Amino acid sequence: QVPLADSGGGTVQPGGSLRLSCVNSGRTGPDYPMAWFRQAPGKEREFVASIAWTGGNTAYADSVKGRFTIIRDNAKNTVFLQMNSLNAEDTAVYYCAARMGTYSSTYRHTRFWRYWGQGTQVTVSP
Repeated sequence: QVPLADSGGGTVQPGGSLRLSCVNSGRTGPDYPMAWFRQAPGKEREFVASIAWTGGNTAYADSVKGRFTIIRDNAKNTVFLQMNSLNAEDTAVYYCAARMGTYSSTYRHTRFWRYWGQGTQVTVSP
């Protein structure tokens, strides 16, 4: 099992920043890449960013590239999503995800990720 606990959401004004955290209290290691997804009301869950165990390999959705950064601290079994220059289109519930297996920047569909956090709400509003 890979229990994930994500947190750090809140309400922020456009142009503001938030930092999400995801703690993996279960199995970790090179076989457990991690990712962030988000789901806005009435929309499908979409890929935001992913990171391999080493941290050197990352991938981002075009909509967040240059504004969001995914980082992992393996000593603390934690993955972060630093979100800057937020806008209204970033409003969504953000979910941490993990998979057991290899990492690929092409793994951007939910079907590649088996384990999920409970979600944390991010609202960008004036």
